[in-house]
Amino acid sequence: MTAFGKATLAAATLFFAIGGTAHAAGCLKGAVVGGVAGHYAGHHAVVGAVGGCIVGRHLAKKHAEEQAAQHQSLHAQYQ
Repeated sequence: MTAFGKATLAAATLFFAIGGTAHAAGCLKGAVVGGVAGHYAGHHAVVGAVGGCIVGRHLAKKHAEEQAAQHQSLHAQYQ
């Protein structure tokens, strides 16, 4: 296994251990996009994947909060 593979595996393990599974989809999508962008922007795929994971989790959390607020307002109208 290459150094890149080991670093990627370590970063993924760390984020899954810290973040749990609540926003894993946001993290995974962001990590893929960030990793590809980081690779093409100077061979910094791991840094891009970590940054993408953080941004992806933030956006997924924001989307979930918006959905919950919308559901709550619709539910309040019918009571």
